[in-house]
Amino acid sequence: MNLAKRVETLTPSSTLAITAKAKELKEQGHDVIGLGAGEPDFNTPEYILKAATEAMQNGMTKYTPSGGITNLKRAIANKLKKDNDLDYNLEEIIVTTGAKHALYTLFQVLLNDGDEVIVPAPFWVSYPEQIKLAGGVPVVVQSSEENDFKLTAQQLEEAITENTKAIIINSPSNPTGMMYAQEELEELGRVCLKHNVLIVSDEIYEKLIYTSDRHISIASISDELKEASIVINGVSKSHSMTGWRIGYAAGPKAIIKAMTNLASHSTSNPTSIAQYAALAAYNANDDAVNEMKKAFSERLDTIYTLMNEIPGIVCKKPKGAFYIFPNVAEAVKMNGFTNVDDWVKVILEEEKVALVPGSGFGFPDNVRLSYALQLDDLKEAAKRIKRFVINHQSK
Repeated sequence: MNLAKRVETLTPSSTLAITAKAKELKEQGHDVIGLGAGEPDFNTPEYILKAATEAMQNGMTKYTPSGGITNLKRAIANKLKKDNDLDYNLEEIIVTTGAKHALYTLFQVLLNDGDEVIVPAPFWVSYPEQIKLAGGVPVVVQSSEENDFKLTAQQLEEAITENTKAIIINSPSNPTGMMYAQEELEELGRVCLKHNVLIVSDEIYEKLIYTSDRHISIASISDELKEASIVINGVSKSHSMTGWRIGYAAGPKAIIKAMTNLASHSTSNPTSIAQYAALAAYNANDDAVNEMKKAFSERLDTIYTLMNEIPGIVCKKPKGAFYIFPNVAEAVKMNGFTNVDDWVKVILEEEKVALVPGSGFGFPDNVRLSYALQLDDLKEAAKRIKRFVINHQSK
């Protein structure tokens, strides 16, 4: 049987693939340290677990409105006002089965065949694939390490064509952990308004910032940019709720209505229990979030220092998320490999450390390391990588 053409060009998620391989080796009894997972290693806070239990006991186990329960949408609106100075009414918000599903649904209702979406590289691995599934064309624009992996307004201007429909901005970024300053967002925003380009602002890591820099939502800069933006977010990273699958989109009413209609014929609704758990998350203070952030900040300082001590590896210090994205091109060359992908495979085989090659993110000279694991494991992982690099130096 022939499969639909729309899936023939899909590339499997490199992050999920490396995580699966690491899990397989662990099950075989190997001492594997996985640095590929894109999720916090903390359990969901207790008050959220309690809220979910109470929801089940109170019979909140039925269908909900496709766009999410009213109380949760109201809590999201309050969060957007408090954290981002953004005013949205309930008709401008949809609750989705994770932020990934919000993006998928958005592209499905937004794109026609041949519509272009500008995707700054490095990018999260699912952006190009979701665009292609909707019939769109991902236009990848390479940023530079010198500019902290961020797209410039000039690059954006040069990439726009008559077919450009949207641009994705991810700040703080997966995989780099870098974030855009307000001035940079203003410059990008001016270009988008000039060319009538919709801004897809992925802000899923906004709560995980380790510097004095403040997260700025591009939609908050002006009324014009708010009307030209779709804000994507959720509880997965901020509240360690990756498995609960609750995200949201906020933006112009017509787009949100179309997304809601599509959801009614696909998922019906996000899981009812997970919605009540997310409601508890958004109605509480940020104490649990800040506790997790403190631990991540310490881990970042540790792994950043250790990785920069390894010959042939150069790493910029991220400002947010829980990844570092070092350039390993020189180490790969020193070790006699022709590309990062092969180098990563052998490190996993010999040292049992799972890294994600940068090729999946559009930057083949880099690797992504998640520091969402215990300090002892991070130190041991860096020790093993350093040992591999030193032992495999070409004679």
